[in-house]
Amino acid sequence: MRMIPSDSEIAHAARLRPIEEIAKELGVKDDEFDFYGKNIGKIDLKILDRLKDKPNGKFVTVTCVNPSPLGEGKTVTTIGLGQGMAKLGRKIITTLRQPSMGPTFGIKGGAAGGGYSQMLPMQEINLGFTGDIHAVEMAHNLFNAAMDASILHGNPLELDVNNLSLRRCVDLNDRVLRDIVVGLGGTPNGVPRQTGFDITVATETAAILALATSFQDLRRRIGKMVCGFSRSGKPATADDLGVAGAMTALLRNAIKPNLVQSTENHPILCHGFPFANVAHGNNSVVADLVALKLADYCITESGFGADMGAEKLINIVCRQSGLKLDAVVITCSVRALKMHGGAFDLHAGVEYAAVKDKAEKENIPALIKGFQNLKVHIENLHKFGIPIVVTINRFAADTDKEIETLKSMVESETDVTKCVPIEAWSRGGEGCLEAAQAIVEACKQPNNFCCLYPDDWSIKQKIEIICKEIYRAEAVDYLPIAERKIKQFTEFGWDKLPICMAKTHLSLSADPSLKNVPRGFRVIVRDIRASVGAGFIYPLLGEIMTMPGLGSKPSFQKIDIDPEGKITGLF
Repeated sequence: MRMIPSDSEIAHAARLRPIEEIAKELGVKDDEFDFYGKNIGKIDLKILDRLKDKPNGKFVTVTCVNPSPLGEGKTVTTIGLGQGMAKLGRKIITTLRQPSMGPTFGIKGGAAGGGYSQMLPMQEINLGFTGDIHAVEMAHNLFNAAMDASILHGNPLELDVNNLSLRRCVDLNDRVLRDIVVGLGGTPNGVPRQTGFDITVATETAAILALATSFQDLRRRIGKMVCGFSRSGKPATADDLGVAGAMTALLRNAIKPNLVQSTENHPILCHGFPFANVAHGNNSVVADLVALKLADYCITESGFGADMGAEKLINIVCRQSGLKLDAVVITCSVRALKMHGGAFDLHAGVEYAAVKDKAEKENIPALIKGFQNLKVHIENLHKFGIPIVVTINRFAADTDKEIETLKSMVESETDVTKCVPIEAWSRGGEGCLEAAQAIVEACKQPNNFCCLYPDDWSIKQKIEIICKEIYRAEAVDYLPIAERKIKQFTEFGWDKLPICMAKTHLSLSADPSLKNVPRGFRVIVRDIRASVGAGFIYPLLGEIMTMPGLGSKPSFQKIDIDPEGKITGLF
């Protein structure tokens, strides 16, 4: 077996092209491009005005089965497919989310791909990048500060301190900030109240940055953000507090898409960062809009499984932006399907080394059983009327028999355009050529793209069709606080907004321990919140957390710098 260097070694050895050359080849003009160092640039939104009459390219998303806690290589797949398309001579731009430092320093690691299918410069992308997340953090926390200052200085909006929905944020996994008390130490320090922090990428401000289509749209959405309610039950907004303009000013550069490149130098727009389990889980709309004007194909990635990011891409992002998918790729791994088939149990607190032998040992019965998880995701995506390609992300331990068995099941038991094993991690674009060609063919097929529900359905109708049609739940139950908020949100007219489910990504259900295709379960909506500026309502299902915590052996323990200042230990 060919030995593959580490991600860091591959990244350091890669020869980057000048980023301005890549921009010019795409058709970006000098006054539409700003440098952020030698290898990163931002594209100005005025390019969309210049190219508004140019037809869009083909829009393709990559999603996956319910993953293991380690992930199944969806970003690697997305980058590898872009590299494969470039090798076929297609004009392609990949669009991806920026890594949050929560998972980078936590258990999962960075989100810049891996092996020979990476975004570069990998170190900068994983550790701060162009400061977009920091800008969101500052804007969001400014809103919090303005709210607390208004309460202290006479409370002109008559805000009810027991009915405030806004929380501060930081882009780290820091569990002690989940529930805190602020305002201690006397009147000058504010009014004592219980609150908490969310991770920055789970905030409404982050969602707005990823959904806004222009500076004007960004300002409008920020102004509609709700921080809480008055004593009479009226919602209070960022515009009411007079802070929306300053928040938007902080985001003036963050909204511009970031141009980088892959290990094979094809262009990638890395922009936007909402999680898919607690937010809508897709990169920025402006990155997709720019890519679709500059390239013949835009391949994006939807976070976590198809029940999460892909469903939200269609029902939220495409609904709001007017974008339409031409094809979808569902990637999977033998390892993940064997996990769903009961071969091993991998969850938070369990080291992969403890289950490695079971995970990597050939196990055809477990693979056959776990295939049902993939099959359900295929069935679900057919409900949106789009052609499907399945890729099998081949890991080193996978046997030929396992690959052949899985491919045969997909081809005989499902209706997909093609099922193709890929080797993006070990071979880059060369390992994805057949899959890239399959995408080209899928984009030529008839397309009946549609959302799952109309705008005018009630909140409960929207929640229940997702739970029953996508998750396969038997029924939905609502706790009293959720019932009260549904009634309140309906009175405000927010029932016309789409639904953004906040639930675990590790199961089709809201219980991460229920693998494969659970049956007969009930979904409990324990709370429901409104992101009016982002334009969606998000129910909280199960014990989903908006502020993760660090494990016993977090990834940051391996990160350091060498005597020359190069970062080491980043994968």
